[in-house]
Amino acid sequence: MVIVEKEQIKNVSLLHVVKVEDRHAQLPFIIFEHGVTSAKEHNLHYAYLLAEKGFRVILPEALYHGDREEGLSQKELFSHFWKIVLNTIHEMDFLKEYYVQADLVDLDRIGVVGTSMGGITILGALTQYPWIQAAVSLMGMPAYEQFSLWQLEQLQNQGFKLPLSEEQIAEQLSVLKDFDLSLHPEKLNKRPLLFWHAKNDPVVPYQFTYDFFESIKREYNQTPEKIKFISDDHAGHKVSREGIKATVNWFEKYLLQ
Repeated sequence: MVIVEKEQIKNVSLLHVVKVEDRHAQLPFIIFEHGVTSAKEHNLHYAYLLAEKGFRVILPEALYHGDREEGLSQKELFSHFWKIVLNTIHEMDFLKEYYVQADLVDLDRIGVVGTSMGGITILGALTQYPWIQAAVSLMGMPAYEQFSLWQLEQLQNQGFKLPLSEEQIAEQLSVLKDFDLSLHPEKLNKRPLLFWHAKNDPVVPYQFTYDFFESIKREYNQTPEKIKFISDDHAGHKVSREGIKATVNWFEKYLLQ
């Protein structure tokens, strides 16, 4: 039987999903990060399927979301987008360490996965954390600098006043460069990485992600099976059933076998 427990670690609320009989065992460990305007509970179906396979899964609440919301409007949430992403990357490390110290994690079998903003987050985390052994990006995007400029352009085109001054934009881009996987592809270090993205995604541009995938394939010449891109022709900004199953299969292949 799979159980779901709500936990609080420092200031982070999260859901902890695991088979009841494995509750106190040292297990392969997966962190699942949700998207902007979403919440940890919205991805429980992924966690259930992964827990059934033998994983311990945690679903943290992102800053300003769910249990941590502060009454921000959707527009305000998007203006804090990169603050949320970078904060989540920072929190991933101490959340992982909490379960390691509790002797609940197999240190050689740790994965990260996220949808949309969560997918963007885990791709940035790959630039920071060698302890990640496998990753899945669902509608994520690794080119932080490029995507930030695209976001600002979209706001201008929609007639919104930019929330940042030119100086603040320059400062933000400077900070993001350190987390931009497209600028530091060597930090992937040939770790297994799966992308799922719809071609008609109106929120996170498909082409940015696919161009990155094409650029790094040659780094996996010796192990081409460890890098994969699944394109969907119709799903928009919502992961298909195929994408969900592919996520579970990816972690089963690279963290269980």
